[in-house]
Amino acid sequence: MRDSFSEEMTSLNAIQKQVLVERHLVSREHAAKGPGCATVMNRQQTVSIMINEEDHLRIQVMRPDLDFDALWSDSSALDDELEKRLDYAFSPELGYLTACPTNLGTALRASAMLHLPALVLDKQMEKVVRAMNQIGIVARGLFGEASDPSGSVFQISNQQTLGESETVIIRRIEDVIRVVISHEWKARIRLFQGNAVKMFDRIGRAYGILRGGHLISSSEAMNLLSMMRLASDVHMLPVQVRDSVDRLIMEMQPAHLQIGSGKSLAPGERDEMRADLMRRTFEEIPHPDPSKLSFADSGVDSGISADDVKPDEE
Repeated sequence: MRDSFSEEMTSLNAIQKQVLVERHLVSREHAAKGPGCATVMNRQQTVSIMINEEDHLRIQVMRPDLDFDALWSDSSALDDELEKRLDYAFSPELGYLTACPTNLGTALRASAMLHLPALVLDKQMEKVVRAMNQIGIVARGLFGEASDPSGSVFQISNQQTLGESETVIIRRIEDVIRVVISHEWKARIRLFQGNAVKMFDRIGRAYGILRGGHLISSSEAMNLLSMMRLASDVHMLPVQVRDSVDRLIMEMQPAHLQIGSGKSLAPGERDEMRADLMRRTFEEIPHPDPSKLSFADSGVDSGISADDVKPDEE
């Protein structure tokens, strides 16, 4: 954190704050606050500290993989260093005394962002969410609490922080996430096995709009890119396309487009610029190829191949 970015929120304009929200470096609630609030983050954008968000400090560490042990190690080390210099409000019985009672105890939230298009298309996501709620796990949208699961992206995290150790919390959320991932792959196999032509059509139409559209809203772009990410996961597109999609999900957000253009843009102008960004990117990406369909990365024994899900000839 020696070479970190540090700024009071009041010194940032609305677009700059929104960029931080879109990058998940600050919460929407923190961006809306005024005097007395600040943010500190490292240059790699993997660690951010929100000062006077809901609590005096909210320490956040992120990684692009499912490695909770490394995340916990990094966040705990940072927390220990801060605690040497700050007098945390702590109770031997209740743990850390937070502004919100639901954060008492460890005050730890462990979460993962999951792309679950098949569970959404197969209409299984509501059932999965209910099952998670029963064991203290919650599913939120792309930007956390009260946000929509745009592009079939969900943030899965623990609800309970009191009465359990950090290790127990992490193991539970990790186990649940692995089960959800398994269900997602099974749903993907079921969808392609049940109606391959419909899935090929969804992916093909999404590719066509991204490659040829001239007005694309952020909501539509998220859903179209979701199909491209799915196509990459099942090898209908090169695996590297997934990285391009992840980059586009960030760069096509409203504030990112405006920062890139150097000026404030009306919604229609953003839609036009977003479509232009998509066209330029997908000019370099080949058409999805149904003959290359594979579930080799799923970890699930599908028992089917691309030949098995080809449409029947009439």
